[in-house]
Amino acid sequence: MHYDPHRAQFHFQPPKYWMNDPNGLIQWKDEYHLFYQHNPESLAWTNMHWGHAVSKDLYHWEPLPVALAPTPGGCDELGIWSGCAVDNDGEPTLMYTGVVPEVQCIATGDADLRSFKKHPGNPVIARPPEGLEVTGFRDPCVWREEDGWRCVIGSGIQGQGGAVLLYRSPDLRKWEYLHPLLIGNKDENGAMWECPDFFPLGEKHVLLVSALDTVLYFVGTYTGGRLAVEHTGRLDHGPAFYAAQTFEDAEGCRIAFGWLRESRNDAAQEAAGWSGVQSLPRVLALSPDGAVLAGPAPEIETLRQNGAHKQGVLLQPGNDVTFEGVSGRQIEIGARIEVTERGRTGFSVCAAPDRAEQTHIYYDCFANELCIDTRGSSLSKDVTTGQYRAPLETKPRETVELRIFVDGSVVEAFVDNRAWITARIYPTREDSVEVRAFAEEAEGRMKTLDAWTLA
Repeated sequence: MHYDPHRAQFHFQPPKYWMNDPNGLIQWKDEYHLFYQHNPESLAWTNMHWGHAVSKDLYHWEPLPVALAPTPGGCDELGIWSGCAVDNDGEPTLMYTGVVPEVQCIATGDADLRSFKKHPGNPVIARPPEGLEVTGFRDPCVWREEDGWRCVIGSGIQGQGGAVLLYRSPDLRKWEYLHPLLIGNKDENGAMWECPDFFPLGEKHVLLVSALDTVLYFVGTYTGGRLAVEHTGRLDHGPAFYAAQTFEDAEGCRIAFGWLRESRNDAAQEAAGWSGVQSLPRVLALSPDGAVLAGPAPEIETLRQNGAHKQGVLLQPGNDVTFEGVSGRQIEIGARIEVTERGRTGFSVCAAPDRAEQTHIYYDCFANELCIDTRGSSLSKDVTTGQYRAPLETKPRETVELRIFVDGSVVEAFVDNRAWITARIYPTREDSVEVRAFAEEAEGRMKTLDAWTLA
């Protein structure tokens, strides 16, 4: 097979063709299951199936045959669209959207989640609630409460904004509409909310929705079937991350994946033969002030090799520090950066020796922001680049922890697990593999610096 340096190695992607939203995330027995939106025949965003992959550790994935395909003449003949997976007393059950019109359907799996059977009574929710003029009706998220099942469906109410509609059921087959869990403001957070995900986290509840080309979160108190919002934010501040979904693992950790969109044109995607990557699995938590925290699942540490470790690194503007033995397109970097009054301290990755291609990732002390600058990342005219910023909200006292992961065309960066940016880069030169630490505007200091190549 031809080596493609832009393909990811420790982020999941299918061998070829189109992939978007993660679906049906679940830990079943001793395996993690990732279903996903997939066209197994072309790069077109159509003919949607549920692709399927399994893993023992969240980083090594085994592709499996397609789990669900459209049924000609059925309510899902135009695609198996996004949804979720639950454990119904030992019976794995998938719930998804069929179109057109948008309806909600279910399917059940065998004991090992290798074969699936659609419910003969589909659709189980055949239309939006009576009396609501909605802007969409899709992407169910299901959980169990003491008196039965609950489901939220992504929607929007004409003239108001995005909305998440709440349903209940005794058996996953007969559903009753209750009321909106939450209604947004179309001017502030969009007219339609896709891919809702609702779950307890710490002592609060969190609602994720995808709108305005980003993933929003709402943290608050869940009572009476409604969410009283106390804190809001974005789950990622880059251009790539969308359609996030979470699941709870056997240890009680809440883990999120997102679809990483391409930042190159259709012709470049066709030439490559693939489109779409899944994000790193991110473990979610709540900060004392109510913000969502996220960091990569710790199993990634098992991939580390060829490490470089430094302490007390002093960086002068214009005098970059390079690394022996750490380079390439699969790397991890971690640094504790001293917070000063001004200056930018960080790294250049996938850098050419003459700097003709390079991506800058840094912490801006004055603005208190994480930044990724991809404007010099590629010489290709097919690539969209930009400069992306994520505020930390609260000012750190002495140091911040910056973590960077590069995998083919994927760059994910985290500061203190409070600010995150995901971007895509497509260097054209084979020698665009160097890693450098740098400071701009003022002297930069790193208390510790670690870097690895990742297997």
